[in-house]
Amino acid sequence: MNNSDFYKDEYTPQVHKIGKLTGYIGVVLAFIPVIVLAVVYGIVPKPAALLTAFISGASAFGVLWFVEPISYFPVVGPAGTYMAFLSGNISNMRIPCASMAQVAAEVEPGTEKGSIIATLGMAVSIIINVSVLTIGAILGTSVLALLPDSIKAALNYLLPALFGALLVQFGMKMIRHSIIMVVVAFALYFAIGMGVFNWLPGASNWLGTLGCVFISIAVGIATLSNAKKQA
Repeated sequence: MNNSDFYKDEYTPQVHKIGKLTGYIGVVLAFIPVIVLAVVYGIVPKPAALLTAFISGASAFGVLWFVEPISYFPVVGPAGTYMAFLSGNISNMRIPCASMAQVAAEVEPGTEKGSIIATLGMAVSIIINVSVLTIGAILGTSVLALLPDSIKAALNYLLPALFGALLVQFGMKMIRHSIIMVVVAFALYFAIGMGVFNWLPGASNWLGTLGCVFISIAVGIATLSNAKKQA
C-alpha cells in the first residue's frame, strides 16, 4: 500500500472515527456545568428564555457554523478541522500555526501532505496554547498589570501582524492570485462598510470572509484553467 492509499483507506477513516468521538465527548463535557446547575441547584431557565437566547445567538453567529468549516477545511484538512473546532482559538492560533507549518515544510495547502503537516502544526499549537493558558490563568492578571500601557495597546496588533505575515508568505507563491484577492477584499469590505449589503441579516459578521473564500476559489480555478490551456 502506497502513501496515498494509506491516507485514503486507513488514515482518513480513523480521523473521522476519532474526530466524531472526541467531538461528541466535547459536547457532553460542555453541558456538564448546565447539568450541574439544573440537577444540583435546581436552576432551570424557562423554555421561552432558552428559545430567545438561541434565536439571538443564531441570528448573530449561526452563519459562522457554515462559513468557518468551509473556510478552514482547505487549509487544515479533516483532522485539523476536528482539532480546531474542539480546541477553539481557530483564527488567531490554529490556522496561523497550521499555515506556517506548511510553509516551513514546503507543502501545499489542500494536499494530503499539507493536511498532515497542518495537523502536526496545530497539535503543537494546542499543547503550547494549553500550557500558556494555564500559566496565564494563574499569573496573567498580575503580569499584565506590570506592563506599560503602550505595550498593552500594542498587543491589539498581534493578530493583524500575524495574518499580514501569512499573506506575504503565501502571496510570494501566488502573486497574481494574491493581488486580485487583496483588491477584491478591499472592495468587498468597503461595500460592506458603506451598507451596500445591509439587506442581508448580519452581513458584516460573515459576508466578508465567505465572499473572499468563494471568490478566491473561483479565481484559483480560473487561473488553473488558463495555465492548463497555455501549457
